[in-house]
Amino acid sequence: MRMRIGRRIVLGSALGPTLGAPFIRTARADPFRMRVSVDTSPSHGRTLSIADFLKKLEAASQGAIASQLFDSGQLFPDRDVIKALVLGQVEMAAPGTWLVSAYVPEADLAQLPLFYGEPIETTHRAIDGAPGDLVNDQVSKKLRVAILGRWIDLGFTNWYSTRRPLRGLADLRGLKIRNSGGFAQPWRARFFGAVPTTTAWPDVPLALSQGTFDALQSTNESCVSAKLWDAGLHFGLIDHQTMGDYIPMISQAFWAALTPQLKVLITDLWAANITVYRANLAAAQDRAEKELTLRGVKLVAVPPEELAEQRKLMLADQDKVAREMRISPDILARITEAIAATN
Repeated sequence: MRMRIGRRIVLGSALGPTLGAPFIRTARADPFRMRVSVDTSPSHGRTLSIADFLKKLEAASQGAIASQLFDSGQLFPDRDVIKALVLGQVEMAAPGTWLVSAYVPEADLAQLPLFYGEPIETTHRAIDGAPGDLVNDQVSKKLRVAILGRWIDLGFTNWYSTRRPLRGLADLRGLKIRNSGGFAQPWRARFFGAVPTTTAWPDVPLALSQGTFDALQSTNESCVSAKLWDAGLHFGLIDHQTMGDYIPMISQAFWAALTPQLKVLITDLWAANITVYRANLAAAQDRAEKELTLRGVKLVAVPPEELAEQRKLMLADQDKVAREMRISPDILARITEAIAATN
Protein backbone atom coordinates (compact mmCIF):
# COMPACT_ATOMS: atom_id res chain seq x y z
CA MET A 1 0.00 0.00 0.00
CA ARG A 2 3.00 2.32 0.16
CA MET A 3 2.75 5.19 -2.28
CA ARG A 4 5.83 6.19 -4.26
CA ILE A 5 6.08 9.97 -4.37
CA GLY A 6 8.53 10.30 -7.22
CA ARG A 7 6.12 9.42 -10.06
CA ARG A 8 5.30 11.88 -12.86
CA ILE A 9 2.62 14.42 -11.99
CA VAL A 10 -0.49 13.81 -14.11
CA LEU A 11 -2.98 16.28 -12.73
CA GLY A 12 -2.87 18.84 -15.50
CA SER A 13 -4.40 22.22 -14.81
CA ALA A 14 -5.62 21.17 -11.36
CA LEU A 15 -2.07 21.65 -10.07
CA GLY A 16 -0.99 24.46 -12.32
CA PRO A 17 1.72 24.11 -14.99
CA THR A 18 2.31 20.34 -14.74
CA LEU A 19 2.62 17.63 -17.35
CA GLY A 20 -0.14 15.28 -18.43
CA ALA A 21 -3.89 15.37 -19.00
CA PRO A 22 -6.36 16.58 -16.36
CA PHE A 23 -8.41 14.08 -14.38
CA ILE A 24 -11.74 13.28 -16.03
CA ARG A 25 -14.45 12.19 -13.63
CA THR A 26 -16.26 9.00 -14.62
CA ALA A 27 -19.98 8.54 -14.11
CA ARG A 28 -20.91 7.80 -10.49
CA ALA A 29 -24.15 8.44 -8.65
CA ASP A 30 -22.60 9.75 -5.44
CA PRO A 31 -19.16 11.13 -4.58
CA PHE A 32 -16.83 9.26 -2.26
CA ARG A 33 -17.39 10.74 1.21
CA MET A 34 -14.18 11.30 3.14
CA ARG A 35 -14.23 12.30 6.80
CA VAL A 36 -10.90 13.73 7.96
CA SER A 37 -9.95 14.12 11.63
CA VAL A 38 -7.23 16.25 13.27
CA ASP A 39 -7.09 17.43 16.86
CA THR A 40 -5.26 20.70 16.20
CA SER A 41 -7.00 24.08 15.97
CA PRO A 42 -8.19 25.68 12.69
CA SER A 43 -5.16 28.00 12.68
CA HIS A 44 -2.58 25.27 13.25
CA GLY A 45 -0.24 24.50 10.38
CA ARG A 46 -1.26 20.85 10.06
CA THR A 47 -4.94 21.79 9.94
CA LEU A 48 -4.28 24.45 7.30
CA SER A 49 -2.23 22.04 5.20
CA ILE A 50 -4.87 19.31 5.29
CA ALA A 51 -7.62 21.83 4.54
CA ASP A 52 -5.71 23.12 1.52
CA PHE A 53 -5.10 19.59 0.27
CA LEU A 54 -8.78 18.66 0.57
CA LYS A 55 -9.86 21.79 -1.26
CA LYS A 56 -7.46 21.00 -4.10
CA LEU A 57 -8.54 17.36 -4.11
CA GLU A 58 -12.22 18.18 -4.49
CA ALA A 59 -11.43 20.53 -7.36
CA ALA A 60 -9.01 18.14 -9.07
CA SER A 61 -11.41 15.19 -8.73
CA GLN A 62 -14.25 17.30 -10.14
CA GLY A 63 -16.34 16.49 -7.09
CA ALA A 64 -15.71 12.73 -7.19
CA ILE A 65 -14.38 13.02 -3.63
CA ALA A 66 -16.36 15.06 -1.10
CA SER A 67 -14.39 15.69 2.08
CA GLN A 68 -15.31 17.00 5.50
CA LEU A 69 -12.57 18.17 7.86
CA PHE A 70 -13.13 17.93 11.62
CA ASP A 71 -10.50 19.92 13.52
CA SER A 72 -9.82 20.51 17.22
CA GLY A 73 -10.57 16.88 18.11
CA GLN A 74 -14.25 17.25 17.24
CA LEU A 75 -14.37 13.59 16.27
CA PHE A 76 -11.30 12.07 17.88
CA PRO A 77 -8.13 13.16 19.64
CA ASP A 78 -5.10 11.94 17.75
CA ARG A 79 -4.46 9.26 20.37
CA ASP A 80 -7.70 7.55 19.22
CA VAL A 81 -7.76 8.39 15.53
CA ILE A 82 -5.72 5.39 14.34
CA LYS A 83 -8.26 3.02 15.87
CA ALA A 84 -11.00 5.11 14.27
CA LEU A 85 -9.35 4.65 10.87
CA VAL A 86 -9.23 0.88 11.33
CA LEU A 87 -12.87 0.78 12.44
CA GLY A 88 -14.03 2.90 9.50
CA GLN A 89 -15.14 5.84 11.66
CA VAL A 90 -12.97 8.25 9.63
CA GLU A 91 -11.34 7.94 6.22
CA MET A 92 -8.24 10.11 6.61
CA ALA A 93 -6.02 11.38 9.40
CA ALA A 94 -2.43 12.52 9.95
CA PRO A 95 -1.41 11.36 13.44
CA GLY A 96 1.96 12.28 14.88
CA THR A 97 4.84 9.84 14.61
CA TRP A 98 4.99 9.65 18.41
CA LEU A 99 1.49 8.12 18.39
CA VAL A 100 2.03 5.88 15.37
CA SER A 101 5.02 4.47 17.29
CA ALA A 102 2.60 2.61 19.58
CA TYR A 103 1.98 0.33 16.57
CA VAL A 104 5.20 0.78 14.58
CA PRO A 105 7.99 1.86 16.97
CA GLU A 106 10.30 2.95 14.14
CA ALA A 107 7.86 5.73 13.19
CA ASP A 108 9.36 7.76 16.04
CA LEU A 109 12.89 7.46 14.63
CA ALA A 110 13.53 11.23 14.70
CA GLN A 111 13.39 11.06 18.51
CA LEU A 112 16.68 9.15 18.63
CA PRO A 113 19.55 10.92 20.43
CA LEU A 114 21.56 11.43 17.22
CA PHE A 115 18.91 13.92 15.99
CA TYR A 116 19.07 16.13 19.09
CA GLY A 117 19.83 19.72 18.12
CA GLU A 118 20.49 18.79 14.48
CA PRO A 119 19.15 20.84 11.49
CA ILE A 120 15.94 19.87 9.72
CA GLU A 121 17.84 18.50 6.71
CA THR A 122 19.19 15.72 8.90
CA THR A 123 15.70 14.51 9.74
CA HIS A 124 14.56 14.80 6.12
CA ARG A 125 17.47 12.67 4.99
CA ALA A 126 16.14 9.86 7.18
CA ILE A 127 12.36 10.13 6.83
CA ASP A 128 12.45 10.80 3.06
CA GLY A 129 14.99 8.06 2.41
CA ALA A 130 15.28 4.33 2.99
CA PRO A 131 14.41 4.48 6.73
CA GLY A 132 11.18 6.36 5.98
CA ASP A 133 10.28 3.92 3.21
CA LEU A 134 10.68 1.00 5.60
CA VAL A 135 8.51 2.72 8.20
CA ASN A 136 5.80 3.48 5.64
CA ASP A 137 5.74 -0.17 4.58
CA GLN A 138 5.28 -1.30 8.17
CA VAL A 139 2.61 1.30 8.93
CA SER A 140 0.65 0.39 5.79
CA LYS A 141 0.65 -3.32 6.64
CA LYS A 142 0.08 -3.16 10.39
CA LEU A 143 -2.56 -0.40 10.43
CA ARG A 144 -4.22 -1.32 7.13
CA VAL A 145 -3.85 2.18 5.71
CA ALA A 146 -2.45 3.83 2.60
CA ILE A 147 0.33 6.38 3.15
CA LEU A 148 -0.13 9.41 0.87
CA GLY A 149 3.58 10.23 0.65
CA ARG A 150 6.14 12.34 2.51
CA TRP A 151 5.27 13.36 6.04
CA ILE A 152 4.16 16.81 7.22
CA ASP A 153 6.73 18.56 9.40
CA LEU A 154 5.31 19.85 12.64
CA GLY A 155 8.49 21.66 13.59
CA PHE A 156 11.17 21.45 16.23
CA THR A 157 10.12 20.50 19.75
CA ASN A 158 11.36 22.71 22.59
CA TRP A 159 10.63 23.26 26.30
CA TYR A 160 8.08 25.77 27.66
CA SER A 161 7.16 26.53 31.27
CA THR A 162 4.75 28.55 33.38
CA ARG A 163 6.36 29.68 36.62
CA ARG A 164 10.00 28.64 36.48
CA PRO A 165 12.30 30.70 34.22
CA LEU A 166 14.22 28.53 31.74
CA ARG A 167 17.73 29.95 31.38
CA GLY A 168 19.38 26.64 30.57
CA LEU A 169 18.82 22.89 30.46
CA ALA A 170 19.62 22.57 34.16
CA ASP A 171 16.41 24.48 34.93
CA LEU A 172 14.35 21.54 33.69
CA ARG A 173 15.33 19.44 36.69
CA GLY A 174 12.39 18.58 38.92
CA LEU A 175 9.71 20.02 36.63
CA LYS A 176 6.62 18.00 35.76
CA ILE A 177 6.66 18.21 31.97
CA ARG A 178 3.84 17.30 29.59
CA ASN A 179 4.58 15.31 26.44
CA SER A 180 2.38 13.99 23.63
CA GLY A 181 3.19 10.29 24.01
CA GLY A 182 5.60 7.64 22.86
CA PHE A 183 8.79 6.54 24.62
CA ALA A 184 11.42 9.07 23.56
CA GLN A 185 9.84 12.32 24.77
CA PRO A 186 9.48 11.02 28.35
CA TRP A 187 13.00 9.58 28.13
CA ARG A 188 14.39 12.98 27.14
CA ALA A 189 12.59 14.69 30.03
CA ARG A 190 14.07 12.16 32.46
CA PHE A 191 17.51 12.63 30.87
CA PHE A 192 17.38 16.25 32.04
CA GLY A 193 16.00 15.32 35.47
CA ALA A 194 12.35 16.19 34.83
CA VAL A 195 9.19 14.19 35.55
CA PRO A 196 7.27 13.31 32.35
CA THR A 197 3.48 13.14 32.00
CA THR A 198 1.34 12.60 28.90
CA THR A 199 -1.68 14.80 28.06
CA ALA A 200 -3.71 14.94 24.84
CA TRP A 201 -3.27 18.27 23.03
CA PRO A 202 -6.90 19.48 23.29
CA ASP A 203 -6.61 19.18 27.10
CA VAL A 204 -3.33 21.09 27.38
CA PRO A 205 -4.58 24.71 27.83
CA LEU A 206 -6.85 23.87 30.76
CA ALA A 207 -4.35 21.51 32.37
CA LEU A 208 -1.58 24.10 32.03
CA SER A 209 -3.71 26.85 33.56
CA GLN A 210 -4.68 24.58 36.48
CA GLY A 211 -1.08 23.62 37.19
CA THR A 212 -1.54 19.94 36.29
CA PHE A 213 2.01 20.15 34.94
CA ASP A 214 4.73 22.82 35.17
CA ALA A 215 5.99 22.77 31.60
CA LEU A 216 5.57 21.03 28.28
CA GLN A 217 7.45 19.71 25.28
CA SER A 218 5.92 21.29 22.19
CA THR A 219 6.63 23.67 19.32
CA ASN A 220 6.45 27.44 18.95
CA GLU A 221 3.56 27.21 16.51
CA SER A 222 1.55 24.78 18.62
CA CYS A 223 1.89 27.09 21.62
CA VAL A 224 0.74 30.06 19.56
CA SER A 225 -2.17 28.29 17.88
CA ALA A 226 -3.50 27.36 21.33
CA LYS A 227 -2.71 30.84 22.79
CA LEU A 228 -0.96 29.21 25.72
CA TRP A 229 0.08 32.57 27.15
CA ASP A 230 -3.55 32.83 28.28
CA ALA A 231 -2.99 29.57 30.18
CA GLY A 232 0.08 30.91 31.99
CA LEU A 233 2.94 30.18 29.61
CA HIS A 234 5.84 32.57 30.37
CA PHE A 235 9.15 30.92 29.45
CA GLY A 236 10.67 28.88 26.64
CA LEU A 237 13.97 27.08 26.13
CA ILE A 238 14.80 26.53 22.46
CA ASP A 239 16.95 23.43 21.88
CA HIS A 240 15.41 21.87 18.71
CA GLN A 241 15.40 18.55 20.53
CA THR A 242 13.58 16.71 17.73
CA MET A 243 11.57 17.29 14.57
CA GLY A 244 7.96 16.24 14.96
CA ASP A 245 6.11 14.90 11.92
CA TYR A 246 2.60 13.82 10.96
CA ILE A 247 2.04 10.78 8.75
CA PRO A 248 -0.82 11.33 6.24
CA MET A 249 -2.87 8.16 5.90
CA ILE A 250 -6.15 6.92 4.43
CA SER A 251 -8.06 3.86 5.65
CA GLN A 252 -7.58 0.75 3.56
CA ALA A 253 -11.33 0.24 3.15
CA PHE A 254 -11.78 3.72 1.67
CA TRP A 255 -8.65 3.39 -0.46
CA ALA A 256 -9.78 0.05 -1.90
CA ALA A 257 -13.07 1.60 -3.00
CA LEU A 258 -11.38 4.30 -5.07
CA THR A 259 -10.71 3.97 -8.78
CA PRO A 260 -7.08 3.64 -9.92
CA GLN A 261 -7.32 7.13 -11.42
CA LEU A 262 -8.40 8.64 -8.10
CA LYS A 263 -5.59 6.86 -6.27
CA VAL A 264 -3.05 8.34 -8.67
CA LEU A 265 -4.72 11.73 -8.35
CA ILE A 266 -4.47 11.69 -4.55
CA THR A 267 -0.83 10.62 -4.30
CA ASP A 268 0.31 12.93 -7.10
CA LEU A 269 -1.57 15.84 -5.60
CA TRP A 270 0.08 15.22 -2.24
CA ALA A 271 3.51 14.95 -3.86
CA ALA A 272 2.94 18.25 -5.69
CA ASN A 273 2.11 20.13 -2.48
CA ILE A 274 4.06 18.59 0.42
CA THR A 275 7.16 20.74 -0.18
CA VAL A 276 4.99 23.84 0.12
CA TYR A 277 3.30 22.51 3.26
CA ARG A 278 6.66 21.85 4.87
CA ALA A 279 7.90 25.32 3.95
CA ASN A 280 4.70 26.86 5.32
CA LEU A 281 5.09 25.01 8.61
CA ALA A 282 8.71 26.11 8.93
CA ALA A 283 7.71 29.73 8.27
CA ALA A 284 4.88 29.40 10.78
CA GLN A 285 7.34 28.25 13.44
CA ASP A 286 9.50 31.32 12.79
CA ARG A 287 6.49 33.64 12.99
CA ALA A 288 5.30 31.89 16.12
CA GLU A 289 8.63 32.45 17.83
CA LYS A 290 8.24 36.17 17.22
CA GLU A 291 4.62 36.07 18.38
CA LEU A 292 5.56 34.35 21.64
CA THR A 293 8.12 37.08 22.30
CA LEU A 294 5.54 39.78 21.59
CA ARG A 295 3.18 38.07 24.03
CA GLY A 296 5.77 38.34 26.77
CA VAL A 297 7.10 34.78 26.67
CA LYS A 298 10.83 34.91 27.44
CA LEU A 299 12.70 32.62 25.05
CA VAL A 300 16.28 31.47 25.55
CA ALA A 301 18.21 29.51 22.90
CA VAL A 302 20.61 26.79 24.02
CA PRO A 303 24.06 27.53 22.51
CA PRO A 304 25.16 25.22 19.65
CA GLU A 305 28.20 24.00 21.57
CA GLU A 306 26.00 22.90 24.49
CA LEU A 307 23.62 21.13 22.09
CA ALA A 308 26.60 19.23 20.66
CA GLU A 309 27.83 18.36 24.14
CA GLN A 310 24.42 17.08 25.24
CA ARG A 311 23.99 15.11 22.01
CA LYS A 312 27.34 13.43 22.66
CA LEU A 313 26.17 12.45 26.17
CA MET A 314 22.89 11.14 24.78
CA LEU A 315 24.67 9.11 22.10
CA ALA A 316 26.34 7.08 24.82
CA ASP A 317 22.86 5.66 25.47
CA GLN A 318 21.80 5.46 21.82
CA ASP A 319 21.73 1.66 21.57
CA LYS A 320 19.86 1.41 24.87
CA VAL A 321 17.34 4.05 23.79
CA ALA A 322 16.84 2.35 20.42
CA ARG A 323 16.14 -0.96 22.18
CA GLU A 324 13.69 0.70 24.57
CA MET A 325 12.02 2.43 21.62
CA ARG A 326 11.92 -1.02 19.93
CA ILE A 327 13.65 0.29 16.82
CA SER A 328 14.98 -2.66 14.85
CA PRO A 329 18.76 -2.98 14.33
CA ASP A 330 18.15 -2.94 10.56
CA ILE A 331 16.36 0.41 10.56
CA LEU A 332 18.83 1.84 13.08
CA ALA A 333 21.64 0.91 10.69
CA ARG A 334 19.75 2.51 7.78
CA ILE A 335 19.24 5.67 9.85
CA THR A 336 22.92 5.84 10.75
CA GLU A 337 23.85 5.47 7.08
CA ALA A 338 21.39 8.18 6.05
CA ILE A 339 22.69 10.61 8.66
CA ALA A 340 26.31 9.89 7.78
CA ALA A 341 25.54 10.84 4.19
CA THR A 342 24.72 14.39 5.35
CA ASN A 343 28.16 14.95 6.87
